[in-house]
Amino acid sequence: MRNLDITTLRSFVAVADLGGVTKAAGFLHLTQSAVSMQLKRLEEMMGIDFLDRSGRGIALTPAGEQLLGYARRMVALNDEIVRRLADEEFEGEITIGVPHDIIYPAIPAVLKQLRSTYPRIKVNMVASNTNELLPKYQKGEFDLILTTEPTRGGEQLCELPLVWIGAPGGATWRRRPLRVAGGRFCSFRPRMLNALQEAGIEWESAVDTESDRTVEVTVSADMAVCVMISGTEPPHLEVVDHGGALPDVGTQFINIYGAEPSKGEVINALADLLRQGFGAFQARNDPAIAQRRIG
Repeated sequence: MRNLDITTLRSFVAVADLGGVTKAAGFLHLTQSAVSMQLKRLEEMMGIDFLDRSGRGIALTPAGEQLLGYARRMVALNDEIVRRLADEEFEGEITIGVPHDIIYPAIPAVLKQLRSTYPRIKVNMVASNTNELLPKYQKGEFDLILTTEPTRGGEQLCELPLVWIGAPGGATWRRRPLRVAGGRFCSFRPRMLNALQEAGIEWESAVDTESDRTVEVTVSADMAVCVMISGTEPPHLEVVDHGGALPDVGTQFINIYGAEPSKGEVINALADLLRQGFGAFQARNDPAIAQRRIG
């Protein structure tokens, strides 16, 4: 097995670009003899002449012209690996804020891909609610946040319908007064209650809590229904197939703040991954809205 040396390929590219060993040696901060020896060893190892030395200068042979394209790519890939894994520019940490209810399913895949590309970056993620995340972002406590809002804000990532959620096979949604569950700080709760009031449906609160988990437990026990963004419901709950018996609650926007290009390469890369992740999420959960945005 013959292995090509990156240093030798770099010298070969420099000789080809600069038109001679002398200029290449100066550019690479090497002696002329060192560069000449590298090229000689490369040709001996491959058993091929890459340089035509018959004239007054040095020219590439047909094989040398073919090698040049490969050599450029290998040197560029080598430099990218070193830059990404060892460069201090991509060290440090970033802090992001994400609402509890949209962590799954997009965020884990996004963070995994970011870590793969920038393994020396430490990501601190804070899960909270939009009403807390926005003021803290404005105070500079986060590099980037996501929000769930009834209107567009920052940069819109996607728009998804709010849906009624209940226990699998549950019957609570049929009963009146309708028992509902929602966290105190949940931005969906006022819209849910207003929709019920406008539809003339009596309701009562089944739980008073700040915990999303408590809401999930209450709903999974068929003690109440709640409202979630389509596609974010956990596997132990399901969308209620109510056939129009419950009112439409509208749509919700997932927005991103802090994705300005001036934030640097890592934040830009994270923002792009979030755009891709939530774009695909919307396409799976509401193709009609996704198509409307494209059109």
